[in-house]
Amino acid sequence: MIVAFSVSPMGTGESVGEAVAAAVRVVRESGLPNHTDAMFTSIEGEWDEVMDVVKRAVEAAGAGAGRVSLVLKADIRPGITDGLTSKVATVERFLAES
Repeated sequence: MIVAFSVSPMGTGESVGEAVAAAVRVVRESGLPNHTDAMFTSIEGEWDEVMDVVKRAVEAAGAGAGRVSLVLKADIRPGITDGLTSKVATVERFLAES
């Protein structure tokens, strides 16, 4: 499964970069395949391990905040691995053909 999520503390001011970095650090230290861009962090693995990492990332981002916003999108395809790279490769292949 691939989960793309965005997490942000609320009520802590306009700048949330430090809190987001704390969440991304949790994801990167998990050892699971992941990718971070300007809007989301994507992580790939089995349901329980991915959701555990998301939970810990939310806790890290929300440390010191009374409220946290979480946006999550999941692609649940049992038996599929390496989706983070293979899905992008497929799109790039079609782009190269046109």
